[in-house]
Amino acid sequence: MRGVTVTLYEKTQTGADPFGAPVWTETPATVENVLIGEPTSDDIITATDLYGKRIRWMLGIPKGDTHDWRDARIEWTDAYGTTHKLRSFGFPITGVAALVPTPWHMKVRCEEIE
Repeated sequence: MRGVTVTLYEKTQTGADPFGAPVWTETPATVENVLIGEPTSDDIITATDLYGKRIRWMLGIPKGDTHDWRDARIEWTDAYGTTHKLRSFGFPITGVAALVPTPWHMKVRCEEIE
């Protein structure tokens, strides 16, 4: 089993607007070997109860990845050529890398955006 390559748009604060709210710049970063799967019914219920959002995809993040996946914009293209645009939400679910036998140790919840 192997994952796909996704584009993660990392946010960097570049200043503040006149009202003091932060201004962000997004920089694309390529992340390889990311698993993409559908959420379970428990994942859907939990995401709706905790965040009020409809979860569409669960991403499996490979061990050793150091990117910040919280509230990030993500894009990937499936085998049919359709580009999916996602927004992650909530905190990633992280396992202890040494105790997880697969190459992926973190799960990220995502909703579909347009």
